[in-house]
Amino acid sequence: MDRKKLEKLRARYAADAPGQSHDPEFRKIMDKVFAGTDRRPKPYEGVATFLGAPLRLDAPQLADLGGLDVALVGVPMDLGVTNRPGARLGPRAVRAVERIGPYHHVHRLAPLAEIKVADVGDVPFRSRFSLEESLQDIEAFFTRIAAAGATPASVGGDHSITFPILKALGGARPVGLLHIDAHCDTGGAYEGTKFHHGGPFRQAVLAGVLDPERTIQIGIRGGAEYLWEFSYDSGMTVVHAEEFVRLGPAKTIKKIREVVGEGPTYVSFDVDSLDPAFAPGTGTPEAGGLSTREAMELVRGCAGLDIVGGDVVEVAPQYDATTNTAQAAAQMLFEIVSLIALVRRR
Repeated sequence: MDRKKLEKLRARYAADAPGQSHDPEFRKIMDKVFAGTDRRPKPYEGVATFLGAPLRLDAPQLADLGGLDVALVGVPMDLGVTNRPGARLGPRAVRAVERIGPYHHVHRLAPLAEIKVADVGDVPFRSRFSLEESLQDIEAFFTRIAAAGATPASVGGDHSITFPILKALGGARPVGLLHIDAHCDTGGAYEGTKFHHGGPFRQAVLAGVLDPERTIQIGIRGGAEYLWEFSYDSGMTVVHAEEFVRLGPAKTIKKIREVVGEGPTYVSFDVDSLDPAFAPGTGTPEAGGLSTREAMELVRGCAGLDIVGGDVVEVAPQYDATTNTAQAAAQMLFEIVSLIALVRRR
């Protein structure tokens, strides 16, 4: 080894204090993370929250949401499932995941240090039995968040939760949508209800809160293709899993940006978009899906878009023996919050 180089490194780094950095960008992050101490918060102690964010259960009762930029919300409701239940336990499983962030090396920011983010708890439901009342409760809760000027990022729950969230966010102007999923979720009513996890985006378009021409659905596969006529007829862009393999991430990201454009855009990530090898803990698994790396790359490719909210849904931890699914879900929540932080910082 070059002795001069070694002596230079020793002179610069041997006596570094905890949390010290010689790189201006890293020093800025360390100052926020370490906050003048020689230690980081232990990831395994205290009350578990999404991404280790501060807990602000009081915020939803405040008119300005306590000045938050981003509200992390649990939506523990799975009354809309058509296959395996259990996504009501998703928020708790994702909160239990440790060590996500704090620094995003691609976007080069620490989102929770640069904007005001807090876990504001779960949507309060009037009934554990009524799907329609639960959807009303979700809409009311997210309407308060939107009225306060905060951006919501939530964890479900099954995919039926996204319809009332879109109603809360898209009332003034229909939003665009990046939807990563194994299923288009634009099916019609059956067994007495149109409110189920297989149809939220049909209902959102019909309610006038989702612009189908600015909607792209990626990762679609499985045996339910005959249910997705509405996606094509309404003008949504559908990228099946096998087409994604041919296109690759870069061309798919280009298509995402072309479809959603510069208008307000919502991101909805269903963990069953991932292959069951990466995310077995979900209600409707489909073989042949995305890898976690591919999913992360797709969401990261949305940097600079006008992201007005997002969700991660369908985590069912009782089928998740290794906790891989919850880990992937927490990472995708971090990816969405990072996109929002880029918007807020701009």
